[in-house]
Amino acid sequence: MTTNFYAPPSAIRAGRVVLPEEEARHLRTVLRGEAGDNMTVVDGDGGWYRARIDHVGPDQVVGTITEERDNVGEPDMDVTVALGILKKRSRFETFVEKAVELGARRVVPLRTRRTERDAIREERLRNVMVAAMKQCRRSRLPALAAPQSIEPLLAGDVGETRLVCHAGEESVPIQQAAADTRQRASALVLVGPEGGFAPPEVEAAVEAEATPVSLGARRLRAETAGIAALHAVITAQGN
Repeated sequence: MTTNFYAPPSAIRAGRVVLPEEEARHLRTVLRGEAGDNMTVVDGDGGWYRARIDHVGPDQVVGTITEERDNVGEPDMDVTVALGILKKRSRFETFVEKAVELGARRVVPLRTRRTERDAIREERLRNVMVAAMKQCRRSRLPALAAPQSIEPLLAGDVGETRLVCHAGEESVPIQQAAADTRQRASALVLVGPEGGFAPPEVEAAVEAEATPVSLGARRLRAETAGIAALHAVITAQGN
């Protein structure tokens, strides 16, 4: 079967894999999987497995691993993307889903001067991320950071290259800045909420060696800006 299933590393031991209850139920009731079928499983930690199904029960599926690979579907660069928490939760969920599909390694919800929400629905977002990981055939589940302001993020060691989306005169085209990230091990992409970053936040990013980048002549929604910037960085690596 062509569907990828998710099982955490703790469910994969001694050449065997046990699907979590929800995944097992999907295989049994929706896909009508049965003993003898092959299935593909990812563990969210870079592990990719092909397994032969040995047992299909009401709430459990057990298989024997027949093939194992590492980091299937993963981009070369470690990219962290940070977006201001959006007023509409559905839009932030869309961004998170697409960030996973595009290859982000880490997603950071930002509390900024212009955000109208401080909290996220963590469990809901993690479920969105797992579904996106399976859909796009990645093997590594991106990390979801706790909501934070831009200052502590910049104070850390995240991103060998840093880009901050800002429509200013000093900004360079995202394509140019993304091309300059080639051969770098990691990148941090910063995107503001509705209304963008406040001037002091942009200044703080620049002081922390972030390059201001523009996304073109059209005004984009915040989640679209995040997707466009991330896509530019990932594709610049040839991934």
